[in-house]
Amino acid sequence: MKILSRAVLRGWAATLTGLVATFGMLLGPAAPAAHAVTAPPHFANGFGLTVVSQPKWVDANRRTFVITVKSTQVPVYDVLKDQVSGEHVVMVTLPEGYDGAAGTRYPVLYDLHGSPEYPNSSRYQALAERSTKGVPLITVTPNGGARGWYTNWVHPDSRGRQNWESFHLDELIPFVDANLKTIPTRAGRAITGHSMGGFGAFHYAEDRPGLFSYVGSFSGVLDLQNPLLRAAVVGSELLPNIGTPTAAPDAIFGPPVWPLDRAWNKASAAQNVGTLRGMGVAMYAGNGGDLTDNPVLAVAEKVDRQAAVTTAAHLKAAGIPYRFADYGDGSTWAKGCNGKHAQDPCLQADMNDFVKLIMKRLRHP
Repeated sequence: MKILSRAVLRGWAATLTGLVATFGMLLGPAAPAAHAVTAPPHFANGFGLTVVSQPKWVDANRRTFVITVKSTQVPVYDVLKDQVSGEHVVMVTLPEGYDGAAGTRYPVLYDLHGSPEYPNSSRYQALAERSTKGVPLITVTPNGGARGWYTNWVHPDSRGRQNWESFHLDELIPFVDANLKTIPTRAGRAITGHSMGGFGAFHYAEDRPGLFSYVGSFSGVLDLQNPLLRAAVVGSELLPNIGTPTAAPDAIFGPPVWPLDRAWNKASAAQNVGTLRGMGVAMYAGNGGDLTDNPVLAVAEKVDRQAAVTTAAHLKAAGIPYRFADYGDGSTWAKGCNGKHAQDPCLQADMNDFVKLIMKRLRHP
């Protein structure tokens, strides 16, 4: 067998190198290796928030993490089981491929939970992760308390202020913008919520329209002039299964009766839609479905739907465009959706639709 000379081998090597270089110029530069996120972002204190526990991934998928903070605006609150009064858990879902070291910035959706729910529940993780699969969007679900009602309380008790609105709008939003790769403007921010959180989303958007470019409500408590919904809010302040009550029934909005109900009327989302002009608006609700099947959740949804109908009437009168997904018993809205309150298939369909809407308006990569 003839052995090739070193000179011949060197010649072949030079030829192959030249061919590789030629193909490289034709095909363009090689794509960089995909960035594998191994650790969640590190957060610095600021804007009235102190980090108690740095972000931790909730599972091996490394898309969603929780961080625990203390707030100067809500130093203590009524807790549910396993919550620590004064410590606020915030859950964040990052878009796939998020890289804190890169220059890419993302819009943020604030998703407000209902009562009595946890911000870091599997429900809200699923809503965020499923609706944003392949979508360049950060989702943030902050603690709203079992009965915080996303407002600055009129008559806080001796424990100190319960300024949930100030906590979220003045502390949390700039805190998130300072520590994550966000688009820190109105054009990069939307807000929505379920039930109590639906009220919170509209209330925040109406109070501070300069912060959000889109607002949504999933079966939200939008009409605080409705006697049934006033009773529901007061009831949430008294029921021990929503955290041991420590404040008076009129602590949040004051007395719910005329002529002492000024705070209720001022906060009612349905009648104060004027500031939403120029913002995207969407509402979602069922009709409760079969009222003999789980009548509590059926009636709750029916009342919240009526609140959305009232809100829609005020939006129409003000000439403000909106989307109202009025999906009845849910049979044509999503598989497994029965038109009742707090049903995961209905809420997932709501969130999927809402994310598609907001991504048409928000700035994003």
